[in-house]
Amino acid sequence: MNNSAKSGSGLDSALAHLADVVDQRREAFKAGQIDPKTSYTALLFSKGDDGILKKIGEEATEAVMAAKDSRQSQLAAEQQKRLVGEMADLWFHCLIALSQFGLRPEDVIAELDRRLGTSGIEEKAARKATGQE
Repeated sequence: MNNSAKSGSGLDSALAHLADVVDQRREAFKAGQIDPKTSYTALLFSKGDDGILKKIGEEATEAVMAAKDSRQSQLAAEQQKRLVGEMADLWFHCLIALSQFGLRPEDVIAELDRRLGTSGIEEKAARKATGQE
């Protein structure tokens, strides 16, 4: 399932494109141009911060369960496909949250870039020292 050809700017552009669509739907919802009864994205935005964040929690739980199942199953390829699908759902809902809070996937990628080459333990300690954790 690993496709190393889709890395770097390809990944960035795919996320940016999807984020553009999400942002357009958010704006159309706010302008009353799309109905939550006919658009899942509009439905999510209609639920506000709490509804969007609750959905991320649900999707994260489903991704965790799919990951655990992929290790315990004799049907590994099928379970890996399910895990990829659950991760896609989680990433999509995270894009909804980013849009809701006026952020973009590029902001997350910039933060990941900033952390490259930094020990995770050191980075976590630095956040704790500055009260960011």
